[in-house]
Amino acid sequence: MRYKYIFFDLDGTLTDPKEGITKCVQYALAYFGIHEDADKLTNFIGHPLVDSFMEFYGFPREKALEAVEKYRERFSEVGIFENRVYNGVENMLQKLVDTGHVLVLATSKPKVFADIIVKK
Repeated sequence: MRYKYIFFDLDGTLTDPKEGITKCVQYALAYFGIHEDADKLTNFIGHPLVDSFMEFYGFPREKALEAVEKYRERFSEVGIFENRVYNGVENMLQKLVDTGHVLVLATSKPKVFADIIVKK
C-alpha cells in the first residue's frame, strides 16, 4: 500500500452537489426578491459563498453575509441531503477501506456537518 491516508473533497468529487447548492442559493436570493433559474446558479458550486453573492449579484459584503445566512438556513435542514453520490463511488470507497486505507473527508463546511451528526 503506497498511501495509508486518502483525503477526499465531497462536492464535485464524491457527490454531485448541484441540486442542493443551487436550491439553497435560490432560497437566499428569493429572500431579497430575486428569482433565478437553478441552471444559472452553477457558478456558486466550489466557490466561497460570500464572494459569489458579491461577484455574481453585486451584493455589498454585509448583504452577501446575510445571503449566506439564508443559504445555510436551508442547507442545514434540506440542502445537505440534496446531494447525489456519483456512480461507482460507494464501491471505490469500500475497496479502499477493505485494503486498509484510512479515508478522510475534507470540507469547508465542518460546522454544518458536525451539527447534523449531533442531531442524528
